[in-house]
Amino acid sequence: MPNFLQKIDLTNPKYLQTLVENRRVFNMGNCELNVFESYKETYRVPLTFNDFVITSMVRGKKVMHLFDQPAFDYLPGETVIVPANETMVIDFPEAEAENPTQCIALAVDERYVNSTLNYLDTYYNNDPDSGHQWKLQFNQYHFANDTEVTDLINKLIRICSGTDRAKDIYADLSLKELLIRLVQSQYLVQISKELEDHPNQSRMHYILHYIHENLSEKIAVDALCRKAYLSRNEFFKWFRGQFGITPLEYINRERIKMAKQLLADARNNISSVSHQCGFSDVNYFVRLFKKKEGITPGDYKLCAR
Repeated sequence: MPNFLQKIDLTNPKYLQTLVENRRVFNMGNCELNVFESYKETYRVPLTFNDFVITSMVRGKKVMHLFDQPAFDYLPGETVIVPANETMVIDFPEAEAENPTQCIALAVDERYVNSTLNYLDTYYNNDPDSGHQWKLQFNQYHFANDTEVTDLINKLIRICSGTDRAKDIYADLSLKELLIRLVQSQYLVQISKELEDHPNQSRMHYILHYIHENLSEKIAVDALCRKAYLSRNEFFKWFRGQFGITPLEYINRERIKMAKQLLADARNNISSVSHQCGFSDVNYFVRLFKKKEGITPGDYKLCAR
């Protein structure tokens, strides 16, 4: 289920400066919140920031041209990150007065980003043997928001557009957490892509490969701890420090992905899918699936036909 940002009030028509990428700006110490709105169909609109930028869609649809890669649809519930001085070229194929697009862009001072990541590398690299560094990767620049990223962006919008005298402090704390979440989620995607070709490249590769190979079976956390040569407490701290989620959250997430593929096959019923995905309790599977996807497995199965 997409994690949508909370709706932001549209600009009063009498204050619109332009019908394409009308911009409201809220300046903070280390970042700048921009709210963009477009009210008419337009194509090939360039947009460049001098700082690293985190953009997230609120309403409508854009088509993005970025990094000389194929164009892609950009929809609510999704985020795009772009390095400083990289030009985005944007189409608005469906924008109109009754159906405007709305997007936020958090422009973050690059020195602030680098100092934050350097600090994390120095004091919070809990797996130095893996060669992992805290860094943003722009080969994974377009992704669906998870709950944590959505909550943090919503919080930053409230802080930046608010009037609290301490809002620079609150924005700084939330911005640091957002950067950490983005790096963690990117690292998880990177490791997952490397598993097939490099299952034993590092301890983390080995653990995730083991999980993927045994999603249909019972996966005991104690067994994962032994394979990682860590105590239970150390293992949980290590795993969460790398990815921002617990081992159980990761296992359940991968099992739900697997379940969605199986449910698309008309030959599989709910009970068999639950069993094939390693769930011993069908009712628990149904509850977890609905929590993650917003609909029951049965409803998903009907939609997938």
